[in-house]
Amino acid sequence: MRPNKIKEMWRDGKYTTLGWLSIAHGFSAEIMARQGFDALCVDMQHGTSELNDVLPMLQAISQTDTVPFVRVAWNDPAAIMKALDLGAYGIIVPLVNNAEEAALAVSACRYPPDGMRSSGPVRAMHYAGGGDYFEHANDEMIIMAMIETKEGIENLDAICATPGLDAVYIGPADLSYALDMPPRADNPDPTHLATCDKILAAAHKAGIKAVMHCAGAEFAAGAVERGFDMVMLTSDLNSMIAGARAQLDTLKAKTG
Repeated sequence: MRPNKIKEMWRDGKYTTLGWLSIAHGFSAEIMARQGFDALCVDMQHGTSELNDVLPMLQAISQTDTVPFVRVAWNDPAAIMKALDLGAYGIIVPLVNNAEEAALAVSACRYPPDGMRSSGPVRAMHYAGGGDYFEHANDEMIIMAMIETKEGIENLDAICATPGLDAVYIGPADLSYALDMPPRADNPDPTHLATCDKILAAAHKAGIKAVMHCAGAEFAAGAVERGFDMVMLTSDLNSMIAGARAQLDTLKAKTG
């Protein structure tokens, strides 16, 4: 079976990069996959992708060695299993509030006896490389729980201790809400930063990884220095906006 490159890099003590796909299109997914991210995530929660978009986007990503992730819209076992069957090698589950919800997500990602995932990897088996998929899939799939609510913070240690959970993922905007702040990316507020570091410490204490969702390279570099194991650096949509604005601003500046 094709090994999960992210797990290999983590075992080697390396941090990993994640790109974000907010636009539901195979071509933009392919272009992002060719830029050198270690992994790319198809966002079904807040992006424009629906289930019918996921397959061609995963096919586009698989033309490269970039690892395909999907953020599902909710902690729904059916949606998680479908994303895995289509070829996702990592699942990000939003708004996880407690250990029971984390365990539900893990179970949906693991075949029996470790979980309840149903047998039927219609594309995943071919992407993964064939006949030993069932033997190794439980070890290769990555499952992440997003910590971004008041209840999730309160139950942080129990969530991190969930058997089979690979990482916790910080959603900074919703975490800002949980801390009674306006939502924002790359939040410099000391309380927000301290909460992120608390999540990081709890994850590492439990022997799992911590991921920071960033909006730019400067903040992401700081997150790496603080010890985060993966940083989401930028999205297709934000990169397109930033590139277009930069060209327009340069033109206007040069032409007065």
